Order: sequence, then C-alpha cells, then structure tokens
Amino acid sequence: MRVTRYEQVSSLMISIVIGLLCATFVTLALYLSTVEADEVGPAEMELIELAGGVEDGKPDETLKVESPEEEIEDPSLTEEETEETEIEEVFENVVEISDNAAEQVEQQFETQAQNSGKVGSKAGSGSRPLGSGPGEGGIPRHQRWFIRFAQGSSLTEYAKQLDFFGIELGALYPTQQKLVYVKNFSTKAVRRQVKTGANEKRLYMNWQSGSLKKTDHQLFKRAGVDTRGAMVLHFYPSGTENMLAKLEKDFRKRNVKTIRRTIFSVRKRGNGYRFLVTRQTYLR
Repeated sequence: MRVTRYEQVSSLMISIVIGLLCATFVTLALYLSTVEADEVGPAEMELIELAGGVEDGKPDETLKVESPEEEIEDPSLTEEETEETEIEEVFENVVEISDNAAEQVEQQFETQAQNSGKVGSKAGSGSRPLGSGPGEGGIPRHQRWFIRFAQGSSLTEYAKQLDFFGIELGALYPTQQKLVYVKNFSTKAVRRQVKTGANEKRLYMNWQSGSLKKTDHQLFKRAGVDTRGAMVLHFYPSGTENMLAKLEKDFRKRNVKTIRRTIFSVRKRGNGYRFLVTRQTYLR
C-alpha cells in the first residue's frame, strides 16, 4: 500500500483550508481588539438637589388646583394688609447690639412678614410633578446632562474639540468679582473680562471629575490668564445646546420630563467631531 497522488492533493487542500480559517480567525481577533468600544459604563456620581418634584410623580403633572376664581399667572394670598419690612432698621439694631443680632432679625421677620398678592388660581389636581426644581416637572438640562470628552487627548486636540462646538471657557473669581472669558484656543486665543454675569444666558457646566479639569487651567495659562482661586466653567452656545437636546430626544424618544441623566461623549468624525449619546437613565 502507498499514498496515492489524489490523497496527497486532498491533504494539501485540506491543510490550506484549515490554514486560511486560522488566519481569518486571528485577523478578526486583532481587528476586534483595536475597535474602540462606546463608553457605556456607569457615570460619575453627582449630587442632585430634588426640590419641586418627586420620583413617583407624573410627567405631565403640575402644582395646579382648580378654583372658582379667574385664572391668572401669579396667584398668591391676599386680602391681608402687608407691612413692609424695614431692613435698614434691622441693620441699625445689629450695629448697636451685635450680641442680639440674630434674635432681632428673627423677631423682625416673625412680626412683620406677611403674604400679599393678587386673587387668582391655577387649574389642576394639586399633585407634585415628576422631577426636581420649581418648574413644571423634570430635571433641568444643567443637572441631567453629563459631557465626556476623550480622556488622554493632547492639549491641541482638546482645544480643537472646544472650538469646533463653539464652547467658551470662563474663569470665575468669586473674591475678585470678575469673570474672564477665553475662546479660540486652537488658533489665536481671544479673551475678555466682565464684572457681572447678569447678561449671561447661555448654558454652562463645570467639571465634576476627570483629568481634563487640569487641561482647562493649562489652556488658560497658555492664553495668559492666571486661574489660581478661580472656578472654570464651560459656556455652550445656543446652537450646540439645541443639538444636544435633539440628540437626547432622538436617543430613546422618551419624554424629557422622565429623564434623570443623559451622558454625551465626543467622537471624532472626519475633520471634525460629533456628540454621541452613550447612556441615558430615567426617573422611573
């Protein structure tokens, strides 16, 4: 008995097929090891102050109670005479008798503070809405939005991300009562200073955790701004804020009043960047 030519060719073909399968498996494993997975892990802990709503409330509920009175925008108690509290008198008493200042201020408000307003009502059931804050229900954007920039990015790369989305950094100095703005970090930084934030209507955020908090201070230093003792804030233009709101709404098509937290991550796209919703949690 001997190995025929057919058996030799068959063995060679089987060996080639097995080799190709092994090579394909190894190539696929190498590719999967290089793919960056979406960050869907748990978000960093952040304290949320619950005020105007409760988690077992209704998304479409408000603090409204039906009344025979005509409905107006600012109803409150009335039909009582109101005496204005003279704050200057309180201050004079504090200066004269500092030891009894707290007692005098308490007595002032107990004896003179009374409710006043217009007769009116709001129609509804009177149940507390779902969420937090004094509004109609839900958690406001600055409390439920969480932005994740790519950790480990270079200073130049991080500056390009900020400029691409039009994000302006601000250094708030509470003791000096000033706010310094800086933008255009990737080209030529432009800075300006104001004494009050009364005219600031943009959405702003501050860092809760992460290593990029130090990078902000480096960007300010490169722009010639000393941020020692300052709180760094991120100011988002209305266009970027509206884009984030649309991404949040389109993620699961949920009512925003029921959303507790939406986590956005920055991803590179072509020559620019994009925001991506990587996780969303709900009040119930």
